[in-house]
Amino acid sequence: MTLSDRVAVVTGAGRGIGRAIALKLAGAGAAVVVNDVDEVGASETVAIISSAGGRAAAILADISQSVEATRLVEEAVSSFGSVDVLVNNAGITRDGLMLRMSDDDWDRVLNINLRGAFFCTRAALKYMVRRRWGRIVNISSVIGRIGNPGQANYASAKAGLIGLTKSVAREVASRSITANAIAPGFIDTAMTQRLGDALKQDILKQIPAGCFGSAEDVANAVAFFASPESAYITGQVLNVDGGMVMV
Repeated sequence: MTLSDRVAVVTGAGRGIGRAIALKLAGAGAAVVVNDVDEVGASETVAIISSAGGRAAAILADISQSVEATRLVEEAVSSFGSVDVLVNNAGITRDGLMLRMSDDDWDRVLNINLRGAFFCTRAALKYMVRRRWGRIVNISSVIGRIGNPGQANYASAKAGLIGLTKSVAREVASRSITANAIAPGFIDTAMTQRLGDALKQDILKQIPAGCFGSAEDVANAVAFFASPESAYITGQVLNVDGGMVMV
């Protein structure tokens, strides 16, 4: 699955799943634009790619703002000549029960996790449509498919990403542009490492594979959806969850 001569933009790529995706796409031959608001994390991702002989550039942008998302895509084109692959990975959590959830916690999660993906996709599609080729991969979550107490904002945003994926897929399929979503389950990241041991054990009981996934498991799925081999697959949601959610 080669991505030679392709340019990929990965949002939220300064650490965790986003970094793993950036490294995987770079390893497949793509030039990678590493987006984040964390300058140190983004620079570290670029350094890892460069040290392995890949091509990468860090572009800091708050993709929850339309003008910033547009600038991100325009600077990616200016740096590498095109945007062929867009991975909408940037996301945050602000958990809390509905009765206690503040307006700001709701807005912040929806703005970054969903609104940001809309802004980036709209900006990238302008270039993909002209070239009549493109891959959009949205990082949703199994929580967007089944819900979760205390995560109404996060579940809504991730479910919205699935709806966005399917609508975009229908709009641009005739231009050889695909849009797919990946719904990770519990992945071993800094976020899940903060969970208590008792809660981890309860979660593991729900996963047939008996373990948390790795960021690389998600990155492998992204690389397939980004590749030419996935040309006839669009509007789909792939769970990467060890069998936790079988729908």
